[in-house]
Amino acid sequence: MRRVIGYLREFAGRMTVGFIIKTLGTIVELFLPLILSHILKNVIGRSMKDILLWGALMIVCSAAACILNVVANRMAAKVSKCFAENLRRDLFIKTLRLSAAQTDSFTIPSLESRITSDTYNVHGFINMIQRLGVRAPILLIGGVGMTLIMDARLATVMIALLPLIFVTVFFIRMKGIPLYAKVQRSVDSMIRVVREDSQGIRVIKALSKSDYEHRRYDKVNCDLVHDETKAGVIMGCVNPIMTAFMNLGSVGVIALGAFLVSKDVSDPETVIAFMQYFTLISMAMMSVTRMFVMYTKCSASASRIAEVLESSEDLPVFEEDSLPNKDTDAHILFDSVSFSYSGKKNNVDNISFSVKQGGSLGVIGATGSGKSTLIKLLLRFYDTDEGAIYVNGKDIRTIDKKSFYAMFGTVLQHDFLYADTIIENIRFGRDVSDEDIRRVTKIAQADGFIENFEEGYDRVLSQHGTNISGGQKQRTLISRALAAKPPILILDDSSSALDYKTDAALRKALAENMRDTTIITVAQRVSSVKDCDTVIVMDEGRIIGMGTHEQLLETCPEYKEISDSQMGGAFVE
Repeated sequence: MRRVIGYLREFAGRMTVGFIIKTLGTIVELFLPLILSHILKNVIGRSMKDILLWGALMIVCSAAACILNVVANRMAAKVSKCFAENLRRDLFIKTLRLSAAQTDSFTIPSLESRITSDTYNVHGFINMIQRLGVRAPILLIGGVGMTLIMDARLATVMIALLPLIFVTVFFIRMKGIPLYAKVQRSVDSMIRVVREDSQGIRVIKALSKSDYEHRRYDKVNCDLVHDETKAGVIMGCVNPIMTAFMNLGSVGVIALGAFLVSKDVSDPETVIAFMQYFTLISMAMMSVTRMFVMYTKCSASASRIAEVLESSEDLPVFEEDSLPNKDTDAHILFDSVSFSYSGKKNNVDNISFSVKQGGSLGVIGATGSGKSTLIKLLLRFYDTDEGAIYVNGKDIRTIDKKSFYAMFGTVLQHDFLYADTIIENIRFGRDVSDEDIRRVTKIAQADGFIENFEEGYDRVLSQHGTNISGGQKQRTLISRALAAKPPILILDDSSSALDYKTDAALRKALAENMRDTTIITVAQRVSSVKDCDTVIVMDEGRIIGMGTHEQLLETCPEYKEISDSQMGGAFVE
């Protein structure tokens, strides 16, 4: 909670002014029952002028209290809006900077929930605490003080109830925070299912699994309803209990007041004014109850937000002294690299190879053989467990991240397109001219289908590019990777949806136009890697063959088997 509340420091001045205005408005409001008591006791029965004068004073006080409270509430709304905006911004930035391992640990649905519903809960509490956090205590303490001044005997009824109320609030709060934390975890689960179903809606319909997904959603929805109901029932006890206490207090005040009036110890005017104060005190207590409920939600959400904001950097940039450079003429060098996602069995084991500047490397192997893991290690999504990876002789763990990632143009297996025009998807927020975009789309064999659209490069894509074919999507993504003229180009299974003719034309265009670029191609098709300077064959995380296409046909039975099964030994150029 402290980490999140720290975002209010920059608004301290504005909040202070708002609190002062709110305090003034509340104090003015506190004097209204006192003025009413004075009118009933001393003014009624005098001249009409006095009655109108004191009546006008009550109207002025009421208007002043209203205006001051409205101004303070508007200031509170603006502060809470800016606070939530800053919090969401930093949380989103931190989310983007999490390592792949940290993202796996938090999970994408949970991160989405923290940015949306958790920040909403915190925003609601910050807004409420500014509006009621000053007013309620002043009404409560001031009201009790006024009643003590007016009639200490009647005030004891209210004072006797306060310990019962605070004990109730304390114990329910202790129950509420873990319950709302569980509710937010259930929200994470529901978001995960909704996210999976929305992304796989076409597959679900194609396989007629709508009923199955309905049942899966119903399960997480029912779990969420159960957790919300449990939390709601516990927290919902506060209002009835508070109302019962306040009604009990009202009965006690009326009974004691009637008794005192009957004994001529008090007067009806005092009892009437006292009931006005009792109403204000009751409103203040109900406001405290609402703040308590909101605080319980806020505390659970703030803890989840702080977990992300305070997560440490697990892929730091090291000093070169601790990880010295390697004397090599290779552009990319893997030196005895091993890595495991789980920390048990290695997903890649003792991998060593090198690629020269402007050279090309092909990586081929069965599904799960470790091909994409090599790319994730090269891009430093994860750090190696053993061995090291070097670019231009420098251990990648010593290279500044901004400079490091600027070296790469990448098309990953599950890359994405967003809802915008084709040209903006290729530009991707970078300073790339329209001329350069047209040049790279020609290399990527994308210019033909783009220009066939009526809107051309201004064609608006749907989210994930669902309104273009798989091959068109891959060529658009390759264009994006080429647009920044990267020194290293990584194509991870990025031509699987292309026909052999287009694939061959793409490889030819890359060879002719990207001579100084080091190209790494990960593929399942031999035709995509056969022209590479070096081809690596992967199996169960190990290299079982390395060499040119011709060499591997002679020395690696697995590679030859793949080649013969795919093309019968022949290739379409």
